[in-house]
Amino acid sequence: MADPGQRRYLVTGARGFIGAGLCRALQARGQLVRAVSRHPGLGHWDESIHCDLGAESLPTELMDDVDGVFHLAGIAHVQDIAGVPDAVYQRVNVDATSALLDAAAQRGVTGFVYFSSIKAAADPGPHCVDESWNEPPSDAYGRSKREAEQRVLAVGQATGMHVCNLRPCLVYGPGVKGNLARMIDAIERGTFPPLPEFNNQRSMVGLNDLIEAAWLAMNNREANGRTYIVSDGKPYSTRALFVAISRALGKPVPGWSIPSCVLRAGAAAGDLAARITDRPMPFSSAVLDRLRGSACYRSEQLTRQLGWHPRQTFADALPLIIAARQSPHTSSVSAH
Repeated sequence: MADPGQRRYLVTGARGFIGAGLCRALQARGQLVRAVSRHPGLGHWDESIHCDLGAESLPTELMDDVDGVFHLAGIAHVQDIAGVPDAVYQRVNVDATSALLDAAAQRGVTGFVYFSSIKAAADPGPHCVDESWNEPPSDAYGRSKREAEQRVLAVGQATGMHVCNLRPCLVYGPGVKGNLARMIDAIERGTFPPLPEFNNQRSMVGLNDLIEAAWLAMNNREANGRTYIVSDGKPYSTRALFVAISRALGKPVPGWSIPSCVLRAGAAAGDLAARITDRPMPFSSAVLDRLRGSACYRSEQLTRQLGWHPRQTFADALPLIIAARQSPHTSSVSAH
């Protein structure tokens, strides 16, 4: 697929952190955007359709005059919380993706980029891996993302549609939500503990760089039928994140850290409290494992095949992230 002139792109999950940034960037490139979201709202799109994917039938006009689909909508990874049945992951992440693929194929849509997750493969443990790492995922969320990926590739093979899967690492940028936002909040309040240096390696990627990868995935023929990891190539330890965020907030970095033995004792106490109360605790062995664990990824094939190169690191983005949190109306992303 050649780099296009003006085309119409359908973006699902358009009101989310990544989706909103993608819509803004597409409009900045002079493209037409049809946004799909569960609820009405303003945004950087030319038209919008409201649909709860996986729960409602697709509107008949959804794919009218659409050239390419960026599919971001889905249920996110939920850790340490019971109550998300496997069937929900299946319905939202797999069945809704299949319905979109079928609708796109029937209307002759030429491109489909699926935003998957690094959780579509098993955690690599202490190793830093590239796209050749493809061990089966271990939980329902990962299995649902893997199955959706496989359906994307199968429809591409059967119909000739240009398709590509992206597996982003943790995404950072102005307006970020989730665990990273909670970590920043806790550091700002002074409630995040000064952890020791675990020398772990966790990969992330900037929002603008992910958006650029998605554009290349849609418009570069080499991307057809591929699955790419998207990482900025600079692994971060939990301690390094703590230090960088503290400094960006103007907070002093403590010259001491909590001993590992104290952390293990606190995690064990959290586990016991969870068993007694039958409720998840804010600190437990699972939480400690995530804080000191590694999840390191390289985007070697994305770089080699599409010429993608990340332009930003977490340290670069931090001032904008902090500024956006202090001024909620600050723009969440700028197009390259």
